[in-house]
Amino acid sequence: MIVPLLLATRPKTLPAAIVPVWAGCVLAWKLTGNFNGLLAFCTVAGAVCIQIATNLFNDAIDAAKGADTERRTGPQRVTASGLLSRRAVMSWAGVFLVAAIACGVVLYQAAGWPILAIGVPSLYLAYGYTGGPFPLAYRGMGELFVVIFFGLVAVAGTVFIQTLQWRPEALLLGGQVGLLSAVLISINNLRDRAEDATTGKRTLAVRWGPQPARLIVWLEIKLAVFLGLAWFLFGLPWLVLATLPLWTLGLRILWGAFTMPEGREMNRLLAMSALQLVAFAALFHLLAVKL
Repeated sequence: MIVPLLLATRPKTLPAAIVPVWAGCVLAWKLTGNFNGLLAFCTVAGAVCIQIATNLFNDAIDAAKGADTERRTGPQRVTASGLLSRRAVMSWAGVFLVAAIACGVVLYQAAGWPILAIGVPSLYLAYGYTGGPFPLAYRGMGELFVVIFFGLVAVAGTVFIQTLQWRPEALLLGGQVGLLSAVLISINNLRDRAEDATTGKRTLAVRWGPQPARLIVWLEIKLAVFLGLAWFLFGLPWLVLATLPLWTLGLRILWGAFTMPEGREMNRLLAMSALQLVAFAALFHLLAVKL
């Protein structure tokens, strides 16, 4: 059971939960000199638990809706393949949500009611991303969800937890992180476009077609680059250089997005997109500490 459960958590997606907290903690330290290790741990643990719960709900709900078929080109889904029952996957998703709530209690004691304002919608959307009356992933809102919750909310929330301040710099960094995280969703949806079109999953790639879907990836990376120029306005010009991985890995991702056929081959682009996100955070960290 352990191996199928690990597969269902989709470890390769977890940088999207870790990077916003990592980058937010670095930014908080850069701006104020504040860093609380316990709060950082609870923040990243809560974010990872919510991400895992989202992945587990996604696995179980997609299988129930018939969205995972034998045509699937992505990683194996444990519910649809019969490795775990839907009930077991949903139960484990609940366990991770409880763990996230436990982390949230610590954060609430330190930062007060804003944690509820951030945490309650995040907990619901772990399920509501693919389930409920308005599943975002099935309505073409996956990219917007990621930019908002895995970018703006996650980074600004982390900075607030560390400093008890809402800082405009956190929104700038959150925009960059959110856009780079959304690249993973966009490539995933482009890869699965043909299958999704037959199962009622109306992602942007399905709604708008393959060429606009490829342009979305281009737009997400380019916007992240141009947002970086705003660091000049905050008197932190060296942080502009954190976008250097977008000029190397990013260009390779874009080349693949525009030249690769849809399907299994695009799994390589997903791996590169995750690496791009981590490389951005690592370089941002290095620049913030050294300069």
